Amino acid sequence: MATIMPIESGHPDPLALVGLLQLVSPALPIGAFAWSQGLESAFELGWVGDEKSLETWVHGVLDDGLMHCDLPVLARAMRAWAAGDSAALTYWNDWLLANRETRELLEEEERLGAALVRLLDNLALLPSAPRPPESPGYVVMFGLAAWRRDIDERSALLGFAWAWLENQLAVACKALPLGQTAAQRIIERMRPALTRAVETALTLPDDELGPALPGLALASALHETQYSRLFRS
Repeated sequence: MATIMPIESGHPDPLALVGLLQLVSPALPIGAFAWSQGLESAFELGWVGDEKSLETWVHGVLDDGLMHCDLPVLARAMRAWAAGDSAALTYWNDWLLANRETRELLEEEERLGAALVRLLDNLALLPSAPRPPESPGYVVMFGLAAWRRDIDERSALLGFAWAWLENQLAVACKALPLGQTAAQRIIERMRPALTRAVETALTLPDDELGPALPGLALASALHETQYSRLFRS
């Protein structure tokens, strides 16, 4: 029988790891599966139609969107929750909402945030102070959940990026003739990009933040009037 070795000092806290897995699980009841973030419109427009073009799309959104917007703001939100800094929470929440360039992207941020507030309240994880900002977005509330679970910044950002990628590929598998094996090939190739995006996001100063995704914004805007839709964005 193999000897079970104790967890060595310096390894991630197993309880925090389980909390992260809970937070990024597709089973988390916040409705993230209902949103495609403009990807469904990219299918309709013919911009994305196969494994190669899908990987190019998600890689671009990761580098020009999450790496310069969602991920660094998530790190700042976690620090603000830990410090009890209500002003910083409000500032970064408002900043992120202002960077959601279409009605659907803004609704997604706000509705997922509101759903996460309800869930954390039911789990007795909402702090008495500071309270969530008005119209709390998903990123800021994800930061609260990660902080309450004692998840370190790097792991929280990586988990957030992973959940985003997994959701994008789930959208593609539902709406394209793309098999699960093709999705796994994309994940395999994207793993280094996820870790690189997190490391970069943790080094960016405030004045270098901001997404540069005109194609996604256009696709999202066109999705609002798309004739037939499976997803809400």
